[in-house]
Amino acid sequence: MLRWRGLENVPPGWGRCVVTIGVFDGVHRGHAQLIAAATRAAAERGVPSVLMTFDPHPSEVVRPGTHPPQLATLHRRADLAQEMGIDVFCVVPFTAALAAKSPEEFAHEVLVEQLHAAEVVVGDNFTFGHKAAGDVAKLRELGERFGFEVTAVSLFGEHAVTFSSTYIRSCVAAGDVELATEALGRPHRVEGVVVHGEKRGRDLGFPTANVAASTYAAIPGDGVYAAWFTVQRSGRVPRGMTIGERYPAAVSVGTNPTFSGQNRTVEAYVLDVDADLYGQHVAVDFVSRIRGMETYDGVDSLVEAIGNDVAVTRSILGDVQ
Repeated sequence: MLRWRGLENVPPGWGRCVVTIGVFDGVHRGHAQLIAAATRAAAERGVPSVLMTFDPHPSEVVRPGTHPPQLATLHRRADLAQEMGIDVFCVVPFTAALAAKSPEEFAHEVLVEQLHAAEVVVGDNFTFGHKAAGDVAKLRELGERFGFEVTAVSLFGEHAVTFSSTYIRSCVAAGDVELATEALGRPHRVEGVVVHGEKRGRDLGFPTANVAASTYAAIPGDGVYAAWFTVQRSGRVPRGMTIGERYPAAVSVGTNPTFSGQNRTVEAYVLDVDADLYGQHVAVDFVSRIRGMETYDGVDSLVEAIGNDVAVTRSILGDVQ
């Protein structure tokens, strides 16, 4: 799959294509419907499929300080799009100048002059142009004028629930990672680098990897979770582990109230692995919430609770492969 950063990198002589447009945060099941429609249309036309996304999130430019929690990094979005058959992943820097373009300017300058779109695939709630003045009806009108077709895809799923990033973020924030998994089509992932923490876990017999995620990452609500832990890339391979292989983990999200903690952390106890993980870039895929965050009277009670969390994690992940 080709990956472009900015429309100025479109190759000279680039021909027609089918374009699907959106932020695609999470690349959830609704997005998968868009991507499937785009790749199918591209195959029928014999042209490349292009997924066009934006960075930073448009809301950060239009309303600074309102960047929503991020469900997937750009790198993750590109990998998922490639798995779904997209030919080109195009990241367009979202700027004030781009936000100021009218629907007509966006359609002509971006979709026609830059990408040479033969067809544009969008969700049926799609808006574009300055102050979101354009909708699907406007896009179809412009398509007739500029020579491209428009396909609008409904993003409804089971039980009339709309698959949307906003809905998934609310599930993640509430700690309902099972519902998030249903809408995403896979467990919600948090990526980050393992950094030094308080090292209390090792003293308790459960050494944890303290995962420092991006400032914008969507972190599940406080609690303990069964999750899969993966070392993604590294200059060295941790002893006893394989890059890209997933390992079961009991993960604590919160402030460690038993020890009067102040900072919210994501700490993963990787089962049956004793490896130096500091500096590793890792991913945590949240499968199920075991319990909420609790305060214990003493260390013995906490150790007993953690031991139970580990047993429950084994039981859950033993059934989820």
